[in-house]
Amino acid sequence: QLQLVESGGGLVQAGGSLRLSCAASGSIRSPSTMGWYRQPPGKQRELVATLTRGGSANYADSVKGRFTLSRDNAGNTAYLQMNNLEPEDTAVYYCNADFRPFPGIYWGQGTQVTVSS
Repeated sequence: QLQLVESGGGLVQAGGSLRLSCAASGSIRSPSTMGWYRQPPGKQRELVATLTRGGSANYADSVKGRFTLSRDNAGNTAYLQMNNLEPEDTAVYYCNADFRPFPGIYWGQGTQVTVSS
């Protein structure tokens, strides 16, 4: 079964940077779409960014210009470069992968990102 292994979360000062990684393994093919979502304390999970294997990207307005999502050439690893972090970015960040139009949506366990003022 497919596994998503996340890394890179941590504590940073406002204005700092973090780089999250998500490695997908155990699938017979690479995901059609990989991305990141986040869930602040007491809030619903929300989109951060997604990127298809073909290179189509979608970013939440709140992170445009600050976050960059990329994937390796094989399409099995997603990277989220987060620059100019703000306290409002504090959340648990979840990696996501799907195989549209085929069934199956997968989530990582989440990694904590905390941005201090």
